[in-house]
Amino acid sequence: MKKSKITIVTGTPATGKTTVASAIAMRTHALYIDVNAIIKKEKLWVNYDKKRKAKIIDTKKLNNILIRIIKEARKKEISLVIDSHLSHYLPKKCVDCCIVTKTSLKKLKNRLKKRVYEEAKIRENMDCEIFDVCLTEAEEAGHKVIVIET
Repeated sequence: MKKSKITIVTGTPATGKTTVASAIAMRTHALYIDVNAIIKKEKLWVNYDKKRKAKIIDTKKLNNILIRIIKEARKKEISLVIDSHLSHYLPKKCVDCCIVTKTSLKKLKNRLKKRVYEEAKIRENMDCEIFDVCLTEAEEAGHKVIVIET
């Protein structure tokens, strides 16, 4: 019997999550899950932060949807690679492996500028990378963490 594997890929925006998650999904023949597409389709934001120009996501509703997707995949013995800087909020019992992407501050700043982020948002994301916010939160949640430098 084939066992499904649930891998989450998290990290500060622009650290390479999508590139890493897509490559893992392709190499392992897993189904790639774009959480941003789910958020958009299901309208999972509760508010809009004008200062940050970002939607405030209802992570509880998002987790409920992702847990349903994971349960269905496990039933069908399908492996998943879930791509999102919010994926580490999933309970550890639902996840087999948590990959945290990291990159140099110089690369991160250049990538965020290419995305036309405002200076305050660039600074906030750089601070998240400096202080390892996603890594720390993933470890505190009890995930088995692998760090990949991109």
